[in-house]
Amino acid sequence: MSRALIHLFVTLLFFISVPSVHASSAEDELSGFNRAELVDQSGEDTHGVDNGSHAPPGWTVIPFVALLLMIATGPLFYEHFWHKNYPKVAMALAAIVVLYYLFVLHNSHSPIHALAEYVQFIALLASLYIASGGIMIDIDKKATPMANVVLLFIGAVVSNLIGTTGASMLLIRPFIRLNKTRIKAYHIIFFIFMVSNVGGSLTPIGDPPLFLGFLKGVPFFWTLTHNFMPWIFALIILLVVFYQFDKRNKSNPGLSDEEMNYSNKVSLTGARNFIWLAVVICSVFLDPNVLDWVPAIHYHGQKFSFIREIIMLGVAFLSFKFAKKEAIQGNEFSFEPIREVAFIFVGIFGTMMPALELVGGFAASPEGSKLISHNTLYWGTGILSGFLDNAPTYINFLTAALAAEGGTILKIADVVDFAEGGRFPGSVLDLKAISVAAVFFGAFTYIGNGPNFMVKSIAEQIGIKMPSFFGYIIRFSIPFLLPLLLIVWLVFFAFL
Repeated sequence: MSRALIHLFVTLLFFISVPSVHASSAEDELSGFNRAELVDQSGEDTHGVDNGSHAPPGWTVIPFVALLLMIATGPLFYEHFWHKNYPKVAMALAAIVVLYYLFVLHNSHSPIHALAEYVQFIALLASLYIASGGIMIDIDKKATPMANVVLLFIGAVVSNLIGTTGASMLLIRPFIRLNKTRIKAYHIIFFIFMVSNVGGSLTPIGDPPLFLGFLKGVPFFWTLTHNFMPWIFALIILLVVFYQFDKRNKSNPGLSDEEMNYSNKVSLTGARNFIWLAVVICSVFLDPNVLDWVPAIHYHGQKFSFIREIIMLGVAFLSFKFAKKEAIQGNEFSFEPIREVAFIFVGIFGTMMPALELVGGFAASPEGSKLISHNTLYWGTGILSGFLDNAPTYINFLTAALAAEGGTILKIADVVDFAEGGRFPGSVLDLKAISVAAVFFGAFTYIGNGPNFMVKSIAEQIGIKMPSFFGYIIRFSIPFLLPLLLIVWLVFFAFL
């Protein structure tokens, strides 16, 4: 068993073992993300009798851990069964947790909230995946380490304009085609590190956690101002390490650059699909919690968006229907990667509710609040972002950090003060730690961030042999990403 998985177990057990997790010990305080979301903007508790306020018992994290283990071991030890049955496995494990919440805890809020988050998640990923599938960028030149470095850096910059998912889906196929004679697994892994995760640290559009922070009140350009130095520092280190790998790379057997007749041109097919991508990015801002005029589904004082998701799913349909056939065929486009992500993340969103609730409840409790500092926020947010979805993890720790200072995430004024260091001493560094960790650690596993699994699936569809879940962690995350995360902490947080 890998050290990373052991670390996850220890972390979860630490939070679970705290007596009663204090999820219901302070009825008048916010005690975690799910509890916080049950309070409306006026500060009144709006949950009904059916929702209750009881923390889930510790054993309810077992389905989540079981799903992680099956994602990790399935492709290695029972590949045929896993590829045939992973949708049933994911749905069944999610159903166990959801039914327990509904009929034992009498908590309908958490499953409904998880469902809403999942719909938002998959609508965004599906629309970006399908729209970008109709854009074929062909770089017909010899791959060199420096050419790859330039493309990865461009991808990291673009991630802040169209999101890590959009940039990943747009550039992974051109990156693979550029390296067609010498493609290796490390090309894909470093692409995930830089384009699918670290790159999107500078704007709220870049990565879902930062966008949630923006919706809660973090100023739009806050991330650019405060995250730029960790961003450029981490990228330079990753690019240097990648360059050292790539300059030793040789052509794959049976392929040689000398046999290729390169035109040294870059061609673009399906440029009109950029319009569809722009529609998706613009629709992201149609949030009824920010814009009162946007229609919403009202549930116990909360507003759930649906217009945005309808637009995104409409883009997914129309962008494929009217895409250029040459681009679709040239990209070897398939729906299998998004299908795999859709089912796997049904399981993840369904089973991770207890883990998030237990962690959030403890972090916002009196005992947990005493432990909160920019250092614990960096490692706490980071470790859980690597194994849970990094967006709700970000919100959990931001909620806890605000609660520790006497603020609330439900008041935009409090979030703005927290981001700008108004009446909350040290809060700017706390928010920086949460933001950097949520984005950077999202690259630690295939499931830390949505694009990771999609990039892996696309690479495997093309025929690239990718490392397993454990292989990814042991061969790449621990020896390369973990030291970088430690250095980032030492340089930007440890001694402040």
